[in-house]
Amino acid sequence: MSTLAVTATGLRKSYGDKVVLDGIDLNVAEGTVFALLGPNGAGKTTAVQILSTLIGADAGEIRVAGHDLAREPQAVRASIGVTGQYSAVDKLLTGEENLNLMADLHHLPRREGHARTAGLLEQFDLVEAAKKPTSTYSGGMRRRLDLAMTLVGDPRIIFLDEPTTGLDPRSRRTMWQIVRDLVAAGVTIFLTTQYLEEADQLAGHIAMLDHGALIAEGTPEELKRLIPGGHVSLRFTDEDGVKSALRALGTGFVTDDPRTVRVPSDGNVRELRQLLARLDDQDIDVQEMSVHTPDLDDVFLTLTGDPKDKDQVR
Repeated sequence: MSTLAVTATGLRKSYGDKVVLDGIDLNVAEGTVFALLGPNGAGKTTAVQILSTLIGADAGEIRVAGHDLAREPQAVRASIGVTGQYSAVDKLLTGEENLNLMADLHHLPRREGHARTAGLLEQFDLVEAAKKPTSTYSGGMRRRLDLAMTLVGDPRIIFLDEPTTGLDPRSRRTMWQIVRDLVAAGVTIFLTTQYLEEADQLAGHIAMLDHGALIAEGTPEELKRLIPGGHVSLRFTDEDGVKSALRALGTGFVTDDPRTVRVPSDGNVRELRQLLARLDDQDIDVQEMSVHTPDLDDVFLTLTGDPKDKDQVR
């Protein structure tokens, strides 16, 4: 069983009579990407702010990197990095100066700090822009520098709060690869995002938050199976094969393509094996097969419902 990097039990937070987090439980395995999803107002950012010691919880037991957050906040801060929704880059400084400033704030010896800066500039492909003011950087470059600044302290856990908002598709995919490389090196990533494809691409485990409560949790594939509408498409060489398949399966229908049958299925392996075995028993050859399951957009919209009239507490 994986070691847990973050655990929270009964996490609560209110502002006046507005409940933002209603006793949620979180378990984040070490060396993985954990994604917390939810509409605006669900409480995602509030959860990150609590777990990263920026604000206090009203109730709950929380451990981050093995430390009790209430009793050992300094130890927690020494183990984590935070990249918020908005860049922390100082636009009046160069990229190199921003990184050296972070090294000074972490009290690294001058030689070690400069070495760390040089390594991060190379890692994040910012060497050529290192001595240019960050006001001249593109959005993607500033975001990479922002994450590099988070890494100066060599954190074991990084909180990424909507890290690719506003980035173009190429810059977003560059950030995805950086996240994958960090996880491969053993870093734990706690991710919030409004891009569901991002969570699908990166996260091994996803929790969905709505109105301060967890409404679903699991791997991306497990969450997709919660929503009906999945099917298997079977294509045959001729219409006789279609007729034989419909008789053998006892379910399904012909699509606009007269040689293709669509069969309702949640896409799990056991069900697919049984389906193919029934066809094989009747010596029915399948030319092509594809499995279609609902995506995370379908899951999100079905579980969270209509976003109208929701309070915009983040």
